[in-house]
Amino acid sequence: MDGRGVPLSLVVTGANVNDGKRLDEVLSAVMVKRKRPPVRRTKHLCADAGYRSAENRRTIAEHGYIAHVVDRRQETAAKRRNPDKNARRWVVEVCHSWFNRFRKLLVRYEKLERSFVALNHLAAAIIAFRKVPLGVNIIYG
Repeated sequence: MDGRGVPLSLVVTGANVNDGKRLDEVLSAVMVKRKRPPVRRTKHLCADAGYRSAENRRTIAEHGYIAHVVDRRQETAAKRRNPDKNARRWVVEVCHSWFNRFRKLLVRYEKLERSFVALNHLAAAIIAFRKVPLGVNIIYG
């Protein structure tokens, strides 16, 4: 997800698969390729404590990101020290909430994986389209 919560890639796995095991697939599946940032700017990846392993940090570095892996306690302590600082975790939670609004995806009834993946991609496209600022109302012209 980017900073606004727009999904950039999507990988469907079983519910019993740890997220850290599929990190390379997720980062390789990013649909929106960014230009190489200038020297002073870099790409950052915020993750939770599940991505703290050396293998995950190495994968993040191989894809050109700087890892920000903070667990909830550290984030809460930082929030207490500086109440004006916004938490970064809410972006992922908000995007999950947007996906849950598509009731067809909330419980998987699809037998084929490709059907379920296609529905998830359609939902991701709708979420991304809703975040695009438009100067004109597309319904009424």
